[in-house]
Amino acid sequence: MTLKLYAHPFSSYSQKVLVALYENDTPFEWRLLQHENAQLLGEFAALWPLKRFPVLVDGGHSIPEASIIIEYLGLHYPGPISLLPRDPVAALEVRAMDRFFDNYMSTPAQRVVADRLRPEAERDARGVREAREMLDTAYAWLDQVMAHREWAAGDHFSLADCGAAPFLFYADWTHRIDAAFTHVLAYRRRLLARPSFARAVDEARVYRPLFPLGAPDRD
Repeated sequence: MTLKLYAHPFSSYSQKVLVALYENDTPFEWRLLQHENAQLLGEFAALWPLKRFPVLVDGGHSIPEASIIIEYLGLHYPGPISLLPRDPVAALEVRAMDRFFDNYMSTPAQRVVADRLRPEAERDARGVREAREMLDTAYAWLDQVMAHREWAAGDHFSLADCGAAPFLFYADWTHRIDAAFTHVLAYRRRLLARPSFARAVDEARVYRPLFPLGAPDRD
């Protein structure tokens, strides 16, 4: 039975799962979530009332949350690229880095972007300032870590890199990575050069006008 992915190409969390799917050439059916397709949005809401995408459907099972989807794929649809080590200690490091990118890269970046979508009278200047400070702190910590690694958790591309790719991509659009963080910038370039993520980026180019802060003329 064909896997179905309810997602949007411009969504960072959707891209996180797309990278995992593309790494192993895992076949799936797109269920493209767009405002003009009310029927599909209703179908999606019935599957996952929290309405946060992506959601993977495998037969009668619905799997929400990007990290869980990637682990599910590894268990039920393994391919040549293993994105989570079998060794539990190594797997813990991958999961720790995955949480770092989710919590301290994606969350503050999305806070800044979401604020711009609000009416001006409802914007949260303090919250945006705190989010930008968090991103600077995260960049500085990651720069030290990546000085000694090729990928997020060591020498091998993993689940953590699947999330790092879109999160660093959009974080830099949202709050520019300082030129002093050379290891972070080099890592971001490696991620952009990875065929799986390069494909996800190319598929989303048409949607760049949707970025509320203005998509930069790069990448």
